[in-house]
Amino acid sequence: MPFINEMLEQTQRRQDQASALACENVASDNPVQRHLQHQSGLHSRFRFDVEAIMASLREEILGQDAALQLVQDMLQVIRADITDPRRPLFVALFLGPTGVGKTEIVRALARALHGDADAFCRVDMNTLSQEHYAAALTGAPPGYVGAKEGTTLLDQDKLEGSLGRPGIVLFDELEKASVEVTHALLNVFDNGMLTVASGERTYSFRNSLIFMTSNLAAREIQRYDERRSRWPGRWLPRPAASRHQDIERLVRDKLIGAFAPEFVNRIDSIVTFNWIEQPIVEQLVALELRRLNRRLTRHHCQLELEPALLQSLARSGFDRQFGARSLRRSLRSRLEVPLAQFLLDKHQSGEQPGTTTLYLARLEQGRIGFIPL
Repeated sequence: MPFINEMLEQTQRRQDQASALACENVASDNPVQRHLQHQSGLHSRFRFDVEAIMASLREEILGQDAALQLVQDMLQVIRADITDPRRPLFVALFLGPTGVGKTEIVRALARALHGDADAFCRVDMNTLSQEHYAAALTGAPPGYVGAKEGTTLLDQDKLEGSLGRPGIVLFDELEKASVEVTHALLNVFDNGMLTVASGERTYSFRNSLIFMTSNLAAREIQRYDERRSRWPGRWLPRPAASRHQDIERLVRDKLIGAFAPEFVNRIDSIVTFNWIEQPIVEQLVALELRRLNRRLTRHHCQLELEPALLQSLARSGFDRQFGARSLRRSLRSRLEVPLAQFLLDKHQSGEQPGTTTLYLARLEQGRIGFIPL
């Protein structure tokens, strides 16, 4: 009996965890059905609605027009099914400072394409920073434990995608991986295949979108912008095209210094993300509120912010250097903590089944209070 009770408890924990993740990760509609119903006069092995995906991404990713345009162009080429079948569908590198949406755009794409923000194969390259960790990606060599199994960090099901929709792979924080790991990716980018060191198994990336993120050149770009904002750059403004060219040169020099030229040459597109600027911070607060309301759904309540409070949260949470993560930390301490206390003290989820209680958050003598509407 103790064993059965333990199994029941584990099952309940998994169900609760899955329910919590669903509120955060799962799309509100049924993207699978929507994509399969999308019709086009062009016969293609891929079936997804590019416009619907981009509409979803533009709601989630703010201030990164160049990156969104890249994703749109990429999806159109893939939807038309004119990519080289011997290579990955697309290989992109996202550069820029921390907290600007490089990883979040991949999560948003997975949610819009597959209905789940975790429906992609993620490899955290900071865990592969030492030479002997390369086996986690390429498999153990012959004669070592695990060589015959050919196990790696990769998930072939997520690499393959699903019916009519490509798989997604993210190599996060690329610059932190060892040289041996980045060299192992050369064949992946070139022919879309990775054979483990023992030769026992081969992983295919030919139906995958490959994204990489890196903070390379972020400090150099920050110093460049700071120089332009000081005298005499402030009084001698240069056109945006000139800044773009300078940034591209900085990025190229940094990439060639960090990676082999043949590695950089196999990347289809490189995009530098913008800093989070003050004009869009209020929109980011509204976006975080929508995400919070998704989590509040299981408690049968929703939250609105008084305009003055929204502006106050945007001012206190803005930090250009740390981007959206700084804003998220500020919202947790200023908004989520008092909201949690209020819900524990005042809210009853089961009072009226099938109904949703709406609360208004407002400033009351410098503190945040909540009233039902």
